Amino acid sequence: MKYLTTLLISMAAILPALSQEIVEVPYKKAETLTWETDERQYHSEIWDTEVVTNVATPTMEVFRPKTPNGTALIIAPGGGLYALSIESEGNLVAKWLAQRGITAFVLKYRLVPTGKDAVKEITDEGANNPAKIGQRIKPVLPLSIADGLSAVAYVRENADKYGIDASKIGFMGFSAGGAVTMGVAYYAKNIDKPDFIVPVYPWTSALPVQEAPTNAPKMLVICASDDPLGLAKGSIELYNSWLGKGYLPELHMYSKGGHGFGMKPQGLPSDNWIQRFYEWALTEKIVSVNN
Repeated sequence: MKYLTTLLISMAAILPALSQEIVEVPYKKAETLTWETDERQYHSEIWDTEVVTNVATPTMEVFRPKTPNGTALIIAPGGGLYALSIESEGNLVAKWLAQRGITAFVLKYRLVPTGKDAVKEITDEGANNPAKIGQRIKPVLPLSIADGLSAVAYVRENADKYGIDASKIGFMGFSAGGAVTMGVAYYAKNIDKPDFIVPVYPWTSALPVQEAPTNAPKMLVICASDDPLGLAKGSIELYNSWLGKGYLPELHMYSKGGHGFGMKPQGLPSDNWIQRFYEWALTEKIVSVNN
């Protein structure tokens, strides 16, 4: 009996640490798309990382810091709008931020409806019929951006609940999530407007660079010159679009790093991109170690 009591107490202590805080993001149902395959999370051998596919209902997982500093950051993983690189460009980023007092929200935005292995589909199409990828993402990207805007509005509306300063809500996205980030910055109107954005190797061929919006959010762009998808030029164009309108963006362009590095260690300076983000956030007074 004593052993059972001790076991139950131990389990009670462990379970809260294992529990997930998931919130459903308000969204308008797609009229022209249907998802016949359920949302799925699995390890992709092709990408050698954990992925999520077939997101039909947008949600966010909340990573709360022990001592919130008032800053919030919504994270949109990449994956070509076919999948989400949920660990390297999502959960691991969120955990790093939460350790530094930033309340992080990993966003699962809507994706292209696929079969069970979306990574294989986009890989095969990229090799044999790249135009098909463009056709399939065209109706989905507006939904993904709408999910991003709704996520910002949700976090702002619930700022008190999460101990967040409503004027310190940011949006960070990787690759396709970077395109979502740009869309959020371009199309925000009021409550859904982020205060700062961090496009990381943004997919500017999916959402071309536009003129910087009025009262644009603060921006840090991160990419590598050797990005095999050729995203370095678009990242520079994005930086210049802010600079040309009189804003003061920041750009970190690593000579080497490739594409999709996220939190994967490569033994390169690009491994430390997230520390550069934190230094930038301190400089811009987005975060404060004294909060």
